[in-house]
Amino acid sequence: MSDLVRSLIRDVPDFPKPGIVFKDITPVLSHPKALREVVDGMAERYRGRGVDKVVAIESRGFLFGAPLAYALGAGLTIVRKPGKLPWKCVREEYALEYGKDSLEMHVDAVAPGNKVLVIDDLLATGGTAEAVGRLVARQGATVAEYAFVVELSFLSGRKRLGESSVYSLIQY
Repeated sequence: MSDLVRSLIRDVPDFPKPGIVFKDITPVLSHPKALREVVDGMAERYRGRGVDKVVAIESRGFLFGAPLAYALGAGLTIVRKPGKLPWKCVREEYALEYGKDSLEMHVDAVAPGNKVLVIDDLLATGGTAEAVGRLVARQGATVAEYAFVVELSFLSGRKRLGESSVYSLIQY
């Protein structure tokens, strides 16, 4: 990945709470060359690998998942917070630092035997992506890999998801 994409990701201190340095990817989205570089870089990695569905995690994962699915000739599936999808859903709970949260996807979003690529903008501790992997598995599909634009390596999310099943363009 070029220095361009890395240079556009800005640090926002104390967001969403004190002590957190948020990695803001919105400047990458607004820069045509950088956005193309991210999507093309991911597409190059997964082209020809038999991905049936790209599963994008709410909400910034949608921004990369849609063009990636298009580039791969794959379907797009979205995973959202509870109550946001309009049809029958499967739900998966996962632990947060203080409490629990859950995610949903439609019951027919992936099919048994599908090879799935899970994508989000950022990998931190891996809890959200791990929950998505469980949703995919419950429907009989297989996660081929978890893909992220940014990885916060010091939080060890890669270990939680399995070292060999994680790809990220930029690591901090």
